[in-house]
Amino acid sequence: MSSTNSPEAVKKLLENMQSDLRALSLECKKKFPPVKEAAESGIIKVKTIAARNTEILAALKENSSEVVQPFLMGCGTKEPKITQLCLAAIQRLMSHEVVSETAAGNIINMLWQLMENSLEELKLLQTVLVLLTTNTVVHDEALSKAIVLCFRLHFTKDNITNNTAAATVRQVVTVVFERMVAEDEQHRDIIEQPALVQANSNRRSVSTLKPCAKDAYMLFQDLCQLVNADAPYWLVGMTEMTRTFGLELLESVLNDFPQVFLQVTECEIFLSLLVKFLDADKPQWLRAVAVESIHRLCVQPQLLRSFCQSYDMKQHSTKVFRDIVNALGSFIQSLFLVPPTGNPATANQAGNNNAGGTVSAPANPGMLGIGGGVTLLPAFEYRGTWIPILTITVQGSAKATYLEMLDKVEPPTIPEGYAMSVAFHCLLDLVRGITSMIEGELGETETECQPTSEAASSTTQSSEQQELQSTADEMDKEIVNKAVWEEMVNACWCGLLAALSLLLDASTDEAATENILKAELTMAALCGRLGLVTSRDAFITAICKGSLPPHYALTVLNTTTAATLSNKSYSIQGQSVMMISPSSESHQQVVAVGQPLAVQPQGTVMLTSKNIQCMRTLLNLAHCHGAVLGTSWQLVLATLQHLVWILGLKPSSGGALKPGRAVEGPSTVLTTAVMTDLPVISNILSRLFESSQYLDDVSLHHLINALCSLSLEAMDMAYGNNKEPSLFAVAKLLETGLVNMHRIEILWRPLTGHLLEKVCQHPNSRMREWGAEALTSLIKAGLTFNHDPPLSQNQRLQLLLLNPLKEMSSINHPDIRLKQLECVLQILQSQGDSLGPGWPLVLGVMGAIRNDQGESLIRTAFQCLQLVVTDFLPTMPCSCLQIVVDVAGSFGLHNQELNISLTSIGLLWNISDYFFQRGEIIEKELNKEEAAQQKQAEEKGVVLNRPFHPAPPFDCLWLCLYAKLGELCVDPRPAVRKSAGQTLFSTIGAHGTLLQHSTWHTVIWKVLFHLLDRVRESSTTADKEKIESGGGNILIHHSRDTAEKQWAETWVLTLAGVARIFNTRRYLLQPLGDFSRAWDVLLDHIQSAALSKNNEVSLAALKSFQEILQIVSPVRDSDKPETPPAVNVPVSVLLGSISGPGLSRPFVRTDSIGERLGRYSSSEPPIVTDELEDLNLWWAAWNTWYRIGSESTKPPITFDKLTFIPSQPFLTALIQIFPALYQHIKTGFSMDDLQKLGVILHSAVSVPISSDASPFILPSYTEAVLTSLQEAVLTALDVLQKAICIGSENMQIMYPAIFDQLLAFVEFSCKPPQYGQLETKHIANAKYNQIQLFAPAEWVALNYVPFAERSLEVVVDLYQKTACHKAVVNEKVLQNIIKTLRFPLSLKYSCPSESTWKLAVSSLLKVLSIGLPVARQHASSGKFDSMWPELANTFEDFLFTKSIPPDNLSIQEFQRNECIDVEVVQLISTEILPYANFIPKEFVGQIMTMLNKGSIHSQSSSFTEAEIDIRLREEFSKMCFETLLQFSFSNKVTTPQEGYISRMALSVLLKRSQDVLHRYIEDERLSGKCPLPRQQVTEIIFVLKAVSTLIDSLKKTQPENVDENTWAQVIALYPTLVECITCSSSEVCSALKEALVPFKDFMQPPASKVQNGES
Repeated sequence: MSSTNSPEAVKKLLENMQSDLRALSLECKKKFPPVKEAAESGIIKVKTIAARNTEILAALKENSSEVVQPFLMGCGTKEPKITQLCLAAIQRLMSHEVVSETAAGNIINMLWQLMENSLEELKLLQTVLVLLTTNTVVHDEALSKAIVLCFRLHFTKDNITNNTAAATVRQVVTVVFERMVAEDEQHRDIIEQPALVQANSNRRSVSTLKPCAKDAYMLFQDLCQLVNADAPYWLVGMTEMTRTFGLELLESVLNDFPQVFLQVTECEIFLSLLVKFLDADKPQWLRAVAVESIHRLCVQPQLLRSFCQSYDMKQHSTKVFRDIVNALGSFIQSLFLVPPTGNPATANQAGNNNAGGTVSAPANPGMLGIGGGVTLLPAFEYRGTWIPILTITVQGSAKATYLEMLDKVEPPTIPEGYAMSVAFHCLLDLVRGITSMIEGELGETETECQPTSEAASSTTQSSEQQELQSTADEMDKEIVNKAVWEEMVNACWCGLLAALSLLLDASTDEAATENILKAELTMAALCGRLGLVTSRDAFITAICKGSLPPHYALTVLNTTTAATLSNKSYSIQGQSVMMISPSSESHQQVVAVGQPLAVQPQGTVMLTSKNIQCMRTLLNLAHCHGAVLGTSWQLVLATLQHLVWILGLKPSSGGALKPGRAVEGPSTVLTTAVMTDLPVISNILSRLFESSQYLDDVSLHHLINALCSLSLEAMDMAYGNNKEPSLFAVAKLLETGLVNMHRIEILWRPLTGHLLEKVCQHPNSRMREWGAEALTSLIKAGLTFNHDPPLSQNQRLQLLLLNPLKEMSSINHPDIRLKQLECVLQILQSQGDSLGPGWPLVLGVMGAIRNDQGESLIRTAFQCLQLVVTDFLPTMPCSCLQIVVDVAGSFGLHNQELNISLTSIGLLWNISDYFFQRGEIIEKELNKEEAAQQKQAEEKGVVLNRPFHPAPPFDCLWLCLYAKLGELCVDPRPAVRKSAGQTLFSTIGAHGTLLQHSTWHTVIWKVLFHLLDRVRESSTTADKEKIESGGGNILIHHSRDTAEKQWAETWVLTLAGVARIFNTRRYLLQPLGDFSRAWDVLLDHIQSAALSKNNEVSLAALKSFQEILQIVSPVRDSDKPETPPAVNVPVSVLLGSISGPGLSRPFVRTDSIGERLGRYSSSEPPIVTDELEDLNLWWAAWNTWYRIGSESTKPPITFDKLTFIPSQPFLTALIQIFPALYQHIKTGFSMDDLQKLGVILHSAVSVPISSDASPFILPSYTEAVLTSLQEAVLTALDVLQKAICIGSENMQIMYPAIFDQLLAFVEFSCKPPQYGQLETKHIANAKYNQIQLFAPAEWVALNYVPFAERSLEVVVDLYQKTACHKAVVNEKVLQNIIKTLRFPLSLKYSCPSESTWKLAVSSLLKVLSIGLPVARQHASSGKFDSMWPELANTFEDFLFTKSIPPDNLSIQEFQRNECIDVEVVQLISTEILPYANFIPKEFVGQIMTMLNKGSIHSQSSSFTEAEIDIRLREEFSKMCFETLLQFSFSNKVTTPQEGYISRMALSVLLKRSQDVLHRYIEDERLSGKCPLPRQQVTEIIFVLKAVSTLIDSLKKTQPENVDENTWAQVIALYPTLVECITCSSSEVCSALKEALVPFKDFMQPPASKVQNGES
């Protein structure tokens, strides 16, 4: 400007103007005088202005209308020369900017006229250009007129004019916009730009715009109108217009002044127009150019952003950006659906106007045959429409080939595929531009936000506020930005997706496919980052659909929101654009054939290389953008699952997928191409899940949730059939879990919850198996992972990890439980030492195995338990020991496998051993824990509840162990019961000393007695049915062939065990408060067992009874034999074997008191009580003993073959208990008790034996041996009598009772006792069952003789000691003895045993020898009065027995028996008759009669001659006679009594002699020559000798002692003797001689009466 403003320039201007005016007036002088005048007045005007004004240019401009007027008039002449001169002058004025607005208007009007006259067209254009470029005075209508003028010149016939006009138009349009920009620059600092006008129905409302802006607006609006073939509003006078030109102008404006369009709304009109040019009904070249124009916009994301902000985001405004994108989409779709008409070759012929020239394609469009091979041209093909892809531009730049050709008049031929290719690139560039722009900005905001927030925390208060302020601004900015981004994406995604999906389906070129997929992936990721779920899911769905075979039924893609959207049509300016589903006829290479993953088996499906390409994109998306996938993980994973299935990839360990054979249907067919790809795909898949470790927590949860729902779907499909299920989801859950171990806590619950509750419980075994595999692998990995902090310091995490293992216990499928247990086993083997607080869970798993869960499960669980017990007890917290006990116990109760039960009992023993060895440590730890728990409980205000409270915790542990064993002691299986019982008692025996004293109370009551109760109950209710075999081929011994017998064994074991504890631990139990109650309970148990109808139990009960009475004390295993016996129990009677081995040796207690005190943990020393000092206890025992005895020996009322009769060993044991028991109760033992005892002894001895048992118990009948029972009975009485003997006076009154008892036994010798109504047989007649196997046993009476005889010996023995006792005297014991003996004596030969009467005789003699003196002593008291007749009868019955000697009695025997008779007579002669004074007369008379009877030979007719002399008992007769004789004269008669006896004896004797002699004479006479029997001869000789002896005796006697009568009797014999002289026997004769000789002394004359009287 400076050049035109300088004084020189002004001066020059003035000169030039004047010269121009002069020239004008010169030219017009002739033809146009008005012009000449005007010119001349103009010169004057110019001079005047120059002279008057300092600012000459301003003054000129003011008056420019007048100054210009001459030139305008000159132009009006239409003379070329004048016109040219004028135009040049006007241009000069313009260039110096001295033209006012009015003048300019006038100028333009003048130019218009010239134009209409077609004059100086190029000059006109030049003028217009100068006018508009040099200043800004031309506005509004003037301006529009100028522009119209140029347009009209553009459409003239002259080419040069045309082109020049076109160039001018272009320049003018640019100028208009440049002016506006300049105007804005000018005003920017002055005022804020006014708000943009909202577009509305009145397009002319632009009053708010400044002048230049207004012009630009009007121009742009009309250009749009013209392009759209509508009438212009502003450019009035336009006659014709081409769209291409209009479009070109619009494009250049948009390209050159984008910033203007951010402010000027009317741009939307142009853009809408541009979009319309893409319509299918527009010519091909036009569409191509329009696409190029759009491409130019698409490579400028900022411009697009401006569109979006200015239009799309405003109310009531056209959605320009969206329309552009949708138009592209529709355009692409239309290219496929409508064959391009502008092209000479139809689509079907596939003409290809490529740079290489037209190629007529072979039958398959797009294939070029080259040397036999087939090369695919890059192209799109859809439903028969084949469109090649041309290489157009470098990515990201728009090269407008046809826009450059707009100056051509004829439209060029557009090669086929060109428009498509450009449109394709538009899409790609659009996506690339938008995403890179938004992501760049996103990145900035992210990096901006971070430092501010960090800085804020470290700065001071004031700066903090500034920071916050700036942060707030940034936040606002970000909010605005985010809105723009979201709007851009929301505006374009539908159109993009529609177009890209279609292109993806149509693409036959790998590179193109790759680009399309990349675009879709980028968009999906961008949507994800912006949180636009719907659009994100839609893009992902598209990729997913592309990965799967066409029409593949995958519900997740059809039911999601994405699908509902993608099946909608989007309306783009009234046109309907359908989303196109992939078509199935794409000419793609099939690379894989496989099974679809569906419930119903279908045919195979094919995967093409494009599917695989899509799959890789999907993997890539998931891998790189997993963090933004959110809920669409589900789409991605569902698709991958199906692809994996079709490709036949199967999960392997750790969850990685490896190629495997398809299980069902035709095998998967894979081409080599895809085979090599598989490992890569598999690898990418794994990497995809590995990369989940980089996801944030929220994204990770999305991934897990998606996998879970996918898994649920796979499970639904696997229901109800045993097809191979899809394990993809489960495998990937596992993989995800494994790589995210470092933050396992956040995903553990959803992960394991799903596996546990859903997968592991699925009916399909393969599915279940994998669920369990995944779960256990995760648990194992979690435990071995190196957490920070380590698990040992993070108990919560450890329990969290182990919890699912425990939860698996609630699943009933055995395969799952097996997995669970195998996992436990592996955990134990690898982590056992560090489980710590996890132990309860692990143990719980083993303990959760139920009985019905199959052998293999139980076996595996048990293996785990064994491992725990052998290796890990020391490493676990002591509080878990109780759980170990419970679990071991529960295995004992499992009845699947006997060996396991037995082994588990062994484990319990090992556990108890462990407790014992580490007692102190365990106790300390448990006490510590107890204290802590107690404290917690107090804080919470609750009571601490644990079993066996309040025993100390260590004792509770023992008690739990005992209780468990106790349960096992009542198991249904005998072997288990036996083993458990032995273990229980062994452990109480071996380790019980560790218990606190008070705990023993619980042991006794809650463990032992509880157990006894249960065993007793089971035993008494057990089945008596015979069990044939013990399972398999095991035979059962007959002693165990019923449940009852098997329980009997248990009862025996239990009772024995409890009794042993009472015995060995009495020093601990007795100080407990209720020992006597416990004692009673124990006795009660012993009693019920003893009275049970089972020999084994009853006998064992007595053994236990003996044990608790400390009759026998077993040596305990724990005591070493070499321990010296420090305390010996006084055992009054050491018993022999009761039954079987075990008790055959004398037992000695060997736990020394020192040892006990050492083991005893109580603070105060125990009271050592070796014997039960408490009498009550002994009396309780006595009462029990009595009840057992009386109940067991009481005969039953009725008998059948099932009647129970106690066995001999039982009775023996019972009686053997008494002596020891008696030692303790003797002080209070009363007559009543003795009576009770007697009853029992008597009954016991009376019990018969079964013929089955008799050979084992009975001695043979001939041996005189006692059974052990009989021995015991006598021992009992022996003990009693010994005690009485040394006892007090009041005890001795019991003697008679003992005699009674013994005498009762003596009677058994001839009269065996009856047992109720039972018929017993003599042993010789009993049948043995050995012969007749099925005959019922018979009852055999014992041989009581030895017993009775021994009893008799005892009686004699006792009587010898006690004859003088008052009680014995008073109670007539002697009489009773005599009375008892009378029976066997009277039977004599009829006694069952010969020994009996012989013993009876000898006993009688012994007793009498002691008793008679006593009787004489008490003669006056009358206490023996009744005894004498009894004795006389006894003598009588014995000496003159009615029983006949047996035939086979030998002579020697007979003589021996005669000697016995003689002994009795001797006793009479020595012990009775000499003391006749003290003896009742009747008795003496009886004796005399008896002697008389005996002195006469009694002849037996049965005697043979040879025997007669012996059998006549000569010696006996002789003895009787001698005795008679002896007592005929006593030398001195001290009492009348004696005299009486001798007189009586003489009289009897003489009578006897007289009789014998008479009979002899008689017999002699009758016998004639025959000699008389030997015995008769002997008798007569004896009598004759007796007579001579008698006479001798009489002579020696004092005469006063001989009765007159006697002498008379003697002399009376004489005649008889004389008569015998005739006898023939010389022996008789010689005896007769001796008898007659003494008679000489009677030969004297009779004395006178006087003499006689004097004498």
